[in-house]
Amino acid sequence: MQTRLIFVRHGESVHTVQRFIGGRNGCRGLTATGHEQAARLAERLAAELAGAGPVALYHSELRRAVETAEPIAAALSVPAEADCGLCTWHYPAYADGQPVEVLKNAPLPGGGVHRPFQAGNETWAELVVRTGRSIMDIAHRHAGEIAVLVGHSETVNAAFHTLGAQPLLRAFDTVVAPASITEWTVDEHPTESPYTRWTLRRFSA
Repeated sequence: MQTRLIFVRHGESVHTVQRFIGGRNGCRGLTATGHEQAARLAERLAAELAGAGPVALYHSELRRAVETAEPIAAALSVPAEADCGLCTWHYPAYADGQPVEVLKNAPLPGGGVHRPFQAGNETWAELVVRTGRSIMDIAHRHAGEIAVLVGHSETVNAAFHTLGAQPLLRAFDTVVAPASITEWTVDEHPTESPYTRWTLRRFSA
């Protein structure tokens, strides 16, 4: 009984290229390059998952993730379901759509893992708990199946804490490429107690 969680980071996005905060209202979706990356990724997943069994598709609510998930849904002939838990930071309204310097230039003293770095922003611990809950709910819902989760670099990194049992303050950083695949699998029921041991099959591939 193998459960496969395939994490996809969205393709190249406008907010990354133009360096502004791409939150719920500020996100402007993918660049032309990002759309091409999403199309190639959809073809890749369709080839990999052909005949592999039931596949479910989830995506962050942000436009860049939605636009990445759309060609995947078409290629796999499956519906795509939005899940806010897969979103990146829940940025404060005053920063959404603004240059990245708006947050960098307004630090909150004492910010850290359990306290936000900027006023009104989400903490890293809150993001990991929110995303981890969605990851485990999806794993439980699709035990013994395949689920594709389209999100952000933060979504992929949160899986290291949720599935890899890493501490909230890790001793290493990662670089997650646009339109890349990271895959975790488990051969037992994914949400049984005691904690099941997941395997990282590939990262940012």
